[in-house]
Amino acid sequence: MNIFDEFTWEKILTLYPPREYDIDEYFRILSPEMPEFLEKYTNLKIMQRLKGVGLLCGTDWTNIYKNRFYYSRYQHSLAVALIIWNFTKDKAQTLAGLFHDIATTVFSHASDFRKGDALTQTSTEEPTAEILRNDEELQLLLQKDNINIEEIIDYHIYPIADNEIPRLSADRLEYMFPSGMALDGSWTMEQIRDIYNDLVILKNEDNTDELGFKTLEFAEQYCFRFCMIGHLLQLNENKVTLHLLGQIMTEGVNQGILQEEDFLTLSEKQIIDKLEDACTKNRPENQKLIKYYKTFRTMTKIEHTNEPLENHFCVNLEVKQRYINPLVKTADGIKRVYDVSEKAKKIIDDFLSYKDTPFGCAKLISE
Repeated sequence: MNIFDEFTWEKILTLYPPREYDIDEYFRILSPEMPEFLEKYTNLKIMQRLKGVGLLCGTDWTNIYKNRFYYSRYQHSLAVALIIWNFTKDKAQTLAGLFHDIATTVFSHASDFRKGDALTQTSTEEPTAEILRNDEELQLLLQKDNINIEEIIDYHIYPIADNEIPRLSADRLEYMFPSGMALDGSWTMEQIRDIYNDLVILKNEDNTDELGFKTLEFAEQYCFRFCMIGHLLQLNENKVTLHLLGQIMTEGVNQGILQEEDFLTLSEKQIIDKLEDACTKNRPENQKLIKYYKTFRTMTKIEHTNEPLENHFCVNLEVKQRYINPLVKTADGIKRVYDVSEKAKKIIDDFLSYKDTPFGCAKLISE
């Protein structure tokens, strides 16, 4: 039996009790010290924009999710930088982490869905280098700190900052903490602290630096919690939500209500306000947009089906599978948790083999 079969959308989102989270405390766990050089970079306009972009891909704006709080791409970017600084004390790597999401549009990966990139979800990264190279304020700050722009425009070159799934990196480590806090309340601050304090830099199979665990128990725990959120993100509810939002963005542009540049300049709240205004005016040419938008905002459930349904917004997609197979220290050396833990092996195998129904369908608002 696949262990994820029992974890339906409703069960995951109601499994844990309400919790209060102190994000400043969370940041102090990631790095007890806030490096002095970092603040001036966080105050740049290109960084401040990310305060209006949610980490959780527009799910803060629909009733099918029960997000417990809003967490921005700015907070995520700062947290990634703090993790990198904590483990490397390297300014260039830290700044590469800080700016890694600088090109992220409103609603985050919903933009990947609208561009047909649900499987890799990397299309939003494309303008990163151009944005950074063209920012004069940033160039001046880098000159003062004696850092070359080429050292910070691609965080993929730093394996502590980023690497390929299922390896563990600062980016991957960070986004699953607030995702677990905000989506389902599956992390307590004490658990985050215990997990984080067990991490060290290890050498992987390629003799490359990679974050890993000192203790098998914590490696197993993190593996399970990561896969559980990854499971949530591969269920049809998530596919419908992000694809529908992507279509709303496209339809808004097609109808002249939104402009493509809005997605890189406005906040999510400002985009929502424009869409709300279009719904209020209720023009005949906007009926498809209005129907999609009202469905997105008010839907509380979907149908899991083998075929598309009439009068429904239906999605049949393969999406990126987010899971982790971290390194862990053992008596026999540094291993992947999959290779030393039957528990972790079962979790990962079941996660990768799980299949939702071919279609997810949300009933369209009829008025």
